[in-house]
Amino acid sequence: MPPLLKIRTERGQMSAIERRIADFILDNAHLLRDYSSQQLASALGISQSSVVKFSQKLGFKGYPDLKYSIGEDVARAGADPQQAPAEPDISDDYLRLGEALRRSKAQAEEETRQANPREEIERIVQLLDGAPKLFVHGLGDDGLYAREFAMRLSLLGLLVVPHTDPILMLANLSAARPGDVLLMFSEFGKLPQLSQLSRQFQDMGGKVVSITRHTANPLRAHADAALVVCAHDRAPQVAQLLYRSAMHALLDFLFVLLCHANPDRQQQLAMNLERIDHLLDS
Repeated sequence: MPPLLKIRTERGQMSAIERRIADFILDNAHLLRDYSSQQLASALGISQSSVVKFSQKLGFKGYPDLKYSIGEDVARAGADPQQAPAEPDISDDYLRLGEALRRSKAQAEEETRQANPREEIERIVQLLDGAPKLFVHGLGDDGLYAREFAMRLSLLGLLVVPHTDPILMLANLSAARPGDVLLMFSEFGKLPQLSQLSRQFQDMGGKVVSITRHTANPLRAHADAALVVCAHDRAPQVAQLLYRSAMHALLDFLFVLLCHANPDRQQQLAMNLERIDHLLDS
């Protein structure tokens, strides 16, 4: 995982001093090559050993290794990675905004791909493919994403039980059996009722897969497996669009992997699509 993405991912689990270092690095990644560990410590009013320990906690031998790795990350990006992708020199706002959004979506999708290890995704594919039943839950906007993905999973012949009401979901836990899987959609993963549902589902012998932002949160921490979405932008309306775009790209890949892992799923999908076409034409 690129160092800047790793810092963003682990920031929520850092101490107050570590977060100060992380925020400085994220805001000044393109200038970090000019800072020694002592200069960075002086700029933040902390000890040099805190900077060294921060670097080692991220898996680097020391601060020089971290600085070098971030320098390579910045060079690959060709710009300050913490900022939105550089906008082209276009005077027409219509064209400029369209190009900026396209580039931001591409960056969010790439960061999301890098933040989800292959081993974790393949394990989730096995869980979904082998589950007797799939429960899918989300509230608000998360409920919209949950219903859409539940419909696509059902087209593959999977037995899917979608819910957007936590009370109904709680009542339906009596139908959960060992081996069943609960897909829990929650952008921030902080609602207590979602964590409660997840724990009770696990008590029934089921497995919980969370789909949240990459930041640390209770739902993700207690899930058996997790999909994470990376989306950053200073404009809230754009950040929300990036989240949706990156999550859809991740779920699309998961769907394709499910089809590839089990040829029977592909046949079932073709049959169901044919039935739907016939129904629409009648």
